[in-house]
Amino acid sequence: MLTIKRELVEKIIAHARADHPDEACGVIAGPAGSDRPERFIPMQNAERSPTFYRFDSMEQFRVWREMDERDEVPVVIYHSHTATEAYPSRTDIELASEPDAHYVLVSTATEEGEFRSFRIVDGVVTEEEVKIVESYD
Repeated sequence: MLTIKRELVEKIIAHARADHPDEACGVIAGPAGSDRPERFIPMQNAERSPTFYRFDSMEQFRVWREMDERDEVPVVIYHSHTATEAYPSRTDIELASEPDAHYVLVSTATEEGEFRSFRIVDGVVTEEEVKIVESYD
């Protein structure tokens, strides 16, 4: 189960809507050894595409290095789908390289949107419950 603060959910959705019609992407880092998403890191979609996202390699290197320096891990890796449901595509599954991360997808295909979380390990997709909280207390 992904437990995440409402303010982080709102930031992901706002980023997805701001980048629409292109897919938005980013990371929420958290302390190493925990499963608590804390630091919101919106990133650029290097593809600038409505059907595909890719982190810019230099930006990803900088963000991952910064996480290492802060003793953080990518707890959530998120991106949006602009015309389809919030479910990992074949490409999303192939590119999933963080087995401990929650892969969050937001669909901006409809006004109400869709927010879902998945674990993707060795090509196997498992949807998980999302628990939205006001704080982690």
